[in-house]
Amino acid sequence: MQEVANYKRFYALLKRMPGADKELLVYQHTGGRTDSLRELTAAEYRALCDDMERATGYDEVRRALREERRTRRSVVLHLMQKLGINTSDWDCVDAFCLDPRIAGKLFRKISINELEELAVKLRAIKRKGGLKEQENKDKPGTVSYVFIDMSHATKC
Repeated sequence: MQEVANYKRFYALLKRMPGADKELLVYQHTGGRTDSLRELTAAEYRALCDDMERATGYDEVRRALREERRTRRSVVLHLMQKLGINTSDWDCVDAFCLDPRIAGKLFRKISINELEELAVKLRAIKRKGGLKEQENKDKPGTVSYVFIDMSHATKC
């Protein structure tokens, strides 16, 4: 039996359900087997939380946020592609995003608001002439991208 170690999701959802009783929810969801949250299996816990999300409407909020993040990521990747970044290679995308003038973090860690800001930056870079390719002297055969008005290179 796999145990649940963190009940954060349950309690966050319980706060969204004023007047709900913790023991009653668990008792009803386990078919009367127990009213203790600690005695739930991992599968029962997931199912209970999923049902609570549907009851509070939180699943729709999560779905909308996921879709917005997906859309913004797509826009940013398309803009990177226009600048000549190899977007089929995640190492190149991450190397580009790690530059402090771009995002300063891995692509997958960029929030929705930061993706919006990044899209603005990338459009500005494109409008000002884009990136220049420069042969990397340290590693022959690799290309570095240099911002037209900046000297720092992003290796990829």
